[in-house]
Amino acid sequence: MTAIATPPPLALPEPVQGDGFRHAYGAELQKLSVQLTTRLLVLVALVGPFAFAVLLKIQSGTPSDALFGAWVHSSGFAISLVILGFAGSWGFPIIAGVLAGDLFASEDRHGTWKTILTRSCTREDVFAGKVLAAGTFVIGIATVLAASSLLAGIVLVGATSLVNLSGVLTSPGRMFVLTVVSWLYCLLPVLAYTSLAILFSIATRNGILGVLGPLLVALATQLLDLIGKGVIVHTLLIGSAFDGWHGLLVAHPFFGPALVSAAVCVAWIGACLAISWQILRRRDFLSTTATRTPSWIAPIRVVAIATVVVAVLALCGNLGPTGVTATRLSAAIGPTFNNATLLQQALIGRHAPPGARLDVQPNCGRRAAAAVGPGDWNCTLYVYLPQSNAVPFQQTAVEYDVSVQYNGCYKAQSPPNFIGGPTMQDAAGKSVTNPLYIVYGCFNTL
Repeated sequence: MTAIATPPPLALPEPVQGDGFRHAYGAELQKLSVQLTTRLLVLVALVGPFAFAVLLKIQSGTPSDALFGAWVHSSGFAISLVILGFAGSWGFPIIAGVLAGDLFASEDRHGTWKTILTRSCTREDVFAGKVLAAGTFVIGIATVLAASSLLAGIVLVGATSLVNLSGVLTSPGRMFVLTVVSWLYCLLPVLAYTSLAILFSIATRNGILGVLGPLLVALATQLLDLIGKGVIVHTLLIGSAFDGWHGLLVAHPFFGPALVSAAVCVAWIGACLAISWQILRRRDFLSTTATRTPSWIAPIRVVAIATVVVAVLALCGNLGPTGVTATRLSAAIGPTFNNATLLQQALIGRHAPPGARLDVQPNCGRRAAAAVGPGDWNCTLYVYLPQSNAVPFQQTAVEYDVSVQYNGCYKAQSPPNFIGGPTMQDAAGKSVTNPLYIVYGCFNTL
């Protein structure tokens, strides 16, 4: 009887290069999309700006401490820029932490690394897929927040002209472009915070620290911004990059801080992802110890290292040239006051000829402190008005209490007996914002 030869088993087709990454990316997108926290973030980004605008609509108060805050009842673009300022300080670190902080730690917590690391899905595929998925959702939610804030401001307040950070009334079309560009620029520091959250997630293997890590870094940044007079440490912080768009909203834009901050963000992204990959690449997921629940030893080490880094940065806060000086503040507030005064006169029907300027001599200093660094300042602006009698000029002194930030942005407010209250009557009898009551401005600290 002749034996029948058994045909050899068919060889399984080799996985196409790139399929593993696509599968990992798609799976991570699916996992993030079904999470309750992700959906809540999208809902807040979509509804939050409208709720904020409605709240301002039904009350007369303004968030005047924020840049453009005094103009939220006058221009819808001010609504969007105020929200951008808040998002840069707290909102974006929270979004980055929630979306990326538990992305890798959850696999350690559930012990699923052996399951996802298959023949067709390598460690590189999983890492790239998770990173890209987190970045996709972060950018998506930031875009929703930007669009919602613009739409809320335009619908509920109006697409009207806005006074920029030099006291010049800027047309709606130009303000729309500048506002969109400002939001787009802030995507870089958002991605830097996302990369930092990924690093916390991989290094600590703890979802709590991964989620809270970017927020704690943002808090440390806010505290470091209050101390030190040098520009080096402040420039190297991720949170400082959210100030780069300020230089676009002045009469004569300056791009130095924006370019430096963009380079710093790229460096943060590259460094965080490189370190994260090196940690993940060397981790053993096959041994029995890898299946145990991660301990708190690694998180404690990361917290200790972070504490030391913050302490060192605080001690080095005075390194480098001083960004905020009396000369720079005086040179900035004088022209801004001039522009705001001409705008006020135009609102009440007194139109000055093109190119008209007041003779303003500012004198800025600090009480009981050296006239350098961020903090509370006092500026006296001596205005010389021409007159026809024997004395050719009449001197008028206007005093402003000025709060200056490390990034060169300031808020100047004067007592009402000098320049009137927060609102005034224009030539048509309507109540409008008094451009001289609160003056916002920014100058280049580099």
